[in-house]
Amino acid sequence: MLGLAVVLVGAPPQFTLDWSAVVGGGGTSSGGVYAVTGTIGQPDTSIVSGGNFAVVGGFWGVIAAVQAPGAPTLTATRTAQNTVLVLWPAPAEGWRLQATTNLAGAPTVWTEVPPPYQTNAENMVFFTEPLPVGNKFYRLHKP
Repeated sequence: MLGLAVVLVGAPPQFTLDWSAVVGGGGTSSGGVYAVTGTIGQPDTSIVSGGNFAVVGGFWGVIAAVQAPGAPTLTATRTAQNTVLVLWPAPAEGWRLQATTNLAGAPTVWTEVPPPYQTNAENMVFFTEPLPVGNKFYRLHKP
């Protein structure tokens, strides 16, 4: 569960935030004169916005490419059709796509995403699948 509290550090008086959630855990991200503190422990899926700024609270999953040494450059993105698009440049002879839902395990267990993969007009090899629930990581592996 993710709740967010926002603190504007050293901000001019025209910036105000009159909503917050008090929860435990989390961390802080800052840049320039702004800082955002996120916390974990309270269900909160609302949006707080004003002017050019917005804070979105909720539950997010991660879809990411893990670049393996020597492998073709891999990209993983979420599409507007709620699918995941994983692509890499062709030719990629011998490289196999693998996936895992957890990078924290020791060792990480990777499962092969079986071919056939498709190739588009831009000479990119790609794979699509429905948007997963939670985290999913992809890499290319050459056995």
